[in-house]
Amino acid sequence: MTITQIAGGENDFQLVRHLSVGGSQFDIGRAMAEEMRDRFGWAPQPADRTVTRARMAWFERHWPQHLERLDGVAATFDLDPDRDDLCLDGLSVLPFGSGCSALWCPPSASTDGHGRIARNYDFFTATSSEIMGGAALPGELPMASRPYVITSTPEDGLASTVITMNDLDGAMDGVNEAGLAVVLLIADVGAAAPPSSFEPQVGLSSVQLPRFVLDTCENMEQAKQALLLAKHYDHGTPLHYLIADASGKAFVWESEHIVEAGDAPLCVTNHSLRRHPDPMALPADDETTMDTFGRQRTLFERAKDAPLSPSRLSEALGEVAAGADKMWRTTWTTVLDTHERTMTARFYLGDTPEGGTRFTGELRLETRPDS
Repeated sequence: MTITQIAGGENDFQLVRHLSVGGSQFDIGRAMAEEMRDRFGWAPQPADRTVTRARMAWFERHWPQHLERLDGVAATFDLDPDRDDLCLDGLSVLPFGSGCSALWCPPSASTDGHGRIARNYDFFTATSSEIMGGAALPGELPMASRPYVITSTPEDGLASTVITMNDLDGAMDGVNEAGLAVVLLIADVGAAAPPSSFEPQVGLSSVQLPRFVLDTCENMEQAKQALLLAKHYDHGTPLHYLIADASGKAFVWESEHIVEAGDAPLCVTNHSLRRHPDPMALPADDETTMDTFGRQRTLFERAKDAPLSPSRLSEALGEVAAGADKMWRTTWTTVLDTHERTMTARFYLGDTPEGGTRFTGELRLETRPDS
């Protein structure tokens, strides 16, 4: 395992670390647990025995890669991996109210024949305690201020590069070596509510779902089948997921339903595409919707200028980015290239005295850096 600081610093809003780890899934789980324990004081938490046994059985059948990594977590803490009174993975809860924007450009609509997902990850600059309605604890950092880029190259599975905001066993953005890419977004920001529970349940939490897809699937059809068979829970904040593969196909997974992307660029923000399929007939935004309809309209207008270059994709996302005039910020932007199996990213460092925002330069990340 190697850990490098790739963006920002202690005096910036974000300090981004890149964790690169290989070996067996056990080795990968152990390395990530050591990082969480040593840097953040994380430890397995008490859990309901019946639920834990059912969770492990579900992972064994549907996500064995994760189950093997949990054995590595247990070894980090010198625990019996068969103990059923502890939860060995993260809580993986996304607070309500965050927003995002994404634009899928299929190969047929790009200037170089590469399929790409470009996205803004928008989130509050507050601490977890403040987001949940309390006061910040002494020394508590903003929730989105210490993201990780994780490149996993297992001996017995698909390599991937992901970005995660908090839990190292989850992901918000990612691409694997087969060219499958996935990003998550809140699905109904106007109706999102505080988490109803923090207890893990059987199946996939909201931020584990992208990692599950990247671990187990190589293309869109495999991803559809895996998700249709999966159990999924969201703790009160429904999400939807834009998924694309190297062949140029894409779909949105939304509340157990598949929304096909078709052959044209697809814009996704923070409202249901099933309820609002026509971007030309969207309702007006109100104080609860975080401009989700306005952002989709803007992206739709820019996408009509196809073919789109990578720079034009980034410019379109820049037009809907959350700046210093908002309670939240675009905390990072990514472009996932399904042809090259790469991720490029820029991270938010802070606001400027003039009322603008500061970002890092563009970082290029490979799924298999040594290939």
